[in-house]
Amino acid sequence: MTATATRPAPPARPRRETRSRRNREMLVLLLPALVPVLLFSVGPLLYGISLAFTDAKAGRNRDTGFVGLENFGRLLADEMFWQSMQVGLIWAVSVTVLQFLASLGLALLLNERLRLRSLARVLALVPWAMPPVVIGLMWRLVYHPDAGIVNSTLGTDINWLADFAWALPAVIVMGVWSGMPQTTVVLLAGLQNVPRELYEAGAMDGAGTWRRFWNITLPQLRPIIVAITSLDFVWNFNQFSLVYVLTQGGPGGRTRLPMLFAYEEAFDYGFFGYAAALGVVMVIIILALLGVYLWRQLREAS
Repeated sequence: MTATATRPAPPARPRRETRSRRNREMLVLLLPALVPVLLFSVGPLLYGISLAFTDAKAGRNRDTGFVGLENFGRLLADEMFWQSMQVGLIWAVSVTVLQFLASLGLALLLNERLRLRSLARVLALVPWAMPPVVIGLMWRLVYHPDAGIVNSTLGTDINWLADFAWALPAVIVMGVWSGMPQTTVVLLAGLQNVPRELYEAGAMDGAGTWRRFWNITLPQLRPIIVAITSLDFVWNFNQFSLVYVLTQGGPGGRTRLPMLFAYEEAFDYGFFGYAAALGVVMVIIILALLGVYLWRQLREAS
């Protein structure tokens, strides 16, 4: 018998050294993504928070001093702030609910085996591909009191964007239309993942279309519905460009969203510290909403 030489096993590296090296490698890979986030997101956020506690105003060679919570106290006593918050909540809730209902109906339709279904799906994404400025300008033409398609179709002569009663509903319709594509895509993806066997079993049990929708489709889509409606509400509450291009917050503040109010205070009147305080309040509200959303997600997962 011939003895075969066995190669000695290499010495095992300490587990702590291997983990440390792995962490360094992960950090190097994450740096290209972390640096822009720190420079363009975290940095301006921290600067804005610090600005909220000062009396910063527009103008050269103007001294900026620390004022503590004075800006926040001024916000609590500002009727225009509360009006903008009320308008923002009406806008965000209305657009989110109507957008979800319309997107769900469109997703159910696009999920059926229709002729030219692929073309219909592409057309449903058209608002998603349009810049907000273009959408705002287009809807200004739609609502034009003399040559707009709305008045021509309805046979009315309403100045939709200047009327105190109709300005906010008109803006809400535009918000629903512009935000439908992403919600429709998410819901359509969820519908395509619902097992067909569930519908077949429901049909064999004698369940009609409405009953299958209520007992099968909605429960299967529930996690997706919670996620997309929560995100839509945050996006809509933070909306600025669409409404600014369409109405600039008018008439008389009827469409002035919180972000529009902050923009006016900062760039129209030069109260940078006061506008930053409003931004901090918005961040707190959004973090609270995201906290409720994450809490619900974790509770459902557990």
